[in-house]
Amino acid sequence: MSAPFPLDRIRNIGIVAHIDAGKTTATERILFYTGRTRKMGEVDEGDASMDWMELEKERGITITAAATFCSWRGCQINIIDTPGHVDFTAEVERSLRVMDAAVGIFCAVAGVQPQSQTVWRQAERYRVPRLAFINKMDRVGARFPEVVEEIRRRLEADAQAVQLPLGEAAGFVGVVDLVRMKALLWDQDELGSRFREEEVPAEALPAAREARARLLEHLAELDEAFLEEYLGGREPGAESISRAIRRATLGAGLVPVLCGAAGRNRGIQPLLDAVVAWLPSPADLPGFRAWRDGLEVVQPADAAGPLAALVFKTAEDPYAGRLAFLRVYSGTLRAGEQVYNAARGGRERVLRLLRIHADKSEAISEVRAGDIAAAAGLRRAVTGDSLCGEEEPVVLERMQFPEPVVSMAIEPRRQQEAGRLAEALARLSEEDPTFRVLQEAETGQTVIWGMGELHLEVVVQRLAREYNVRASVGRPQVAYRETITACAEAEGRFEPTRGRRQFALVRLRFEPLPRGEGFAFENRSEGLPGQFVEAVERGVAESRGNGVLAGYPLVDFRAILLAGAHDPVASGELSFRIAASMAYKLGLERAGPVILEPVMSVEAASPEEYLGVLIADLLSRTGRVEEIEDRPGGKLLRALVPLRQLFGYTTRLRALGQGRAAHTMQLHSYQPVPRAVQEDILQRVRGTFAAS
Repeated sequence: MSAPFPLDRIRNIGIVAHIDAGKTTATERILFYTGRTRKMGEVDEGDASMDWMELEKERGITITAAATFCSWRGCQINIIDTPGHVDFTAEVERSLRVMDAAVGIFCAVAGVQPQSQTVWRQAERYRVPRLAFINKMDRVGARFPEVVEEIRRRLEADAQAVQLPLGEAAGFVGVVDLVRMKALLWDQDELGSRFREEEVPAEALPAAREARARLLEHLAELDEAFLEEYLGGREPGAESISRAIRRATLGAGLVPVLCGAAGRNRGIQPLLDAVVAWLPSPADLPGFRAWRDGLEVVQPADAAGPLAALVFKTAEDPYAGRLAFLRVYSGTLRAGEQVYNAARGGRERVLRLLRIHADKSEAISEVRAGDIAAAAGLRRAVTGDSLCGEEEPVVLERMQFPEPVVSMAIEPRRQQEAGRLAEALARLSEEDPTFRVLQEAETGQTVIWGMGELHLEVVVQRLAREYNVRASVGRPQVAYRETITACAEAEGRFEPTRGRRQFALVRLRFEPLPRGEGFAFENRSEGLPGQFVEAVERGVAESRGNGVLAGYPLVDFRAILLAGAHDPVASGELSFRIAASMAYKLGLERAGPVILEPVMSVEAASPEEYLGVLIADLLSRTGRVEEIEDRPGGKLLRALVPLRQLFGYTTRLRALGQGRAAHTMQLHSYQPVPRAVQEDILQRVRGTFAAS
């Protein structure tokens, strides 16, 4: 095994984008030009090395995040290629959690699309520095300046062009490097492996000078060291400009924007140069947040320090068995040694360590701080668990995943496969935090929950292909929620008349919270022992899985413990949990409960002649048109539509647009359903209960 790279020569990056922006194509070129692969894979031909699942090859989309690594200019680059479809957003979430930086790929024609916004917000949450790469500059309708402006406006990013395209559409031949003021030109032969550097063509020189002046002026506003040089009267050199870009990217939120055409093998090598030059190594970061003995600490990345690693993904490998993908933040993890799982309180042995390239792997003896690998042998570790030394336990910041919005009933086609189906579903839910499996108490049905129809469709197909279990599924159902609209107070008294004497009395106040705030608990009681206060909180938290209207989970509310009474002999934690659940039911019935539904943000692109029928169709689905934009070749329509009205929309849109319209959608928010819809839901739920 080759010697490990020094910490400052490691780059951990995620490749993120909206579906079909060319993300996997760009990754394939990166691997080819760095020598990681000998053949340039193509998504359209089904031989992209990063889309290794058969379903990915067939559908031409990325379903699961794929990890790989390569080296460029003396640096090791760990790459995670993430899905672009909103249904698989959990893969993006956990990838960004362990990446130090991200490269956002944007289509030069479509610009900033819905999933672009979603992944950008995820990167913001984890404070991840970013580069932007505007891809498909060879397409008719490519619009580099407009897309840069969209990144600024729609993503609220400080996007600054560091390149300009040379040529348009089929005439796109290269880029102008604004840092060095050179033209980089690619030939058709040699698969883009070589390009030549020339002086900027005369026809492109005025625009290049103007764009460079804007870049330097902006850098002077962001960086004091560069400001002094800029005002000194001398033209800053390329190295000085590059250092200023790096400082601004790492510390001031600058997003350098590059461009190219990955499908035609143009622009990838300068992108790699930018990753090495401007994105951070683990040594550049201020440290990682962790909790030791309940206190938050910030620890530096140090291979000689105490072990701290985060499991960000688990997967079943047909050869290596169960793998736990992990990022080591501190210390060194060695094959064969025991680690302590701080989240689960037990020790496990790492049998093997593997460096991963998509679905292939190579054994390594150790993984050091700042690096990423997969471990075999960790049977209990799941996504979000922290691994450390038992003598210095530490808990790393966990990941947050969105709640599922669609469900469907599932059962095996042959009853003798019921056990295998349950086992396979359990494994898939362990791999994917946004995939849930529940057993309905009233009907006995198994219900699966996911982020959309495609998500659940892929699960069913994986059951058949990977686990050889054929399943039948019901129609997709919306994942409704409940909330309250008013404040209310209620008392819960638990004092059974039979059996052992028990006693608990609580008074709770319930208040609505802004949409998306979840659940909060506050203690204002006096004199109630701490263990009973915690029991009350657990009682409410457990109860909120069932709302009082239709049994949907309750969200966006605060429970306040106003008072409580206990008996030194007869009170216990279970008594207070039961009393809290009694107060919960009474209080919520008085607090104006309503049912919430997921409302989706829909973008539909279509030739202009079909715009009218598309608008009419969305209005018939109780949608609200928010915006209509001109786009090359047609119109882009943005609307908000309840999810319950969108099942089967893909097929309908294809018919309305005669195969020339396409759409994407993502969750916008949860909103109260109309009164008539709520009554219909309640009648349906009550009918189900009566039948059971």
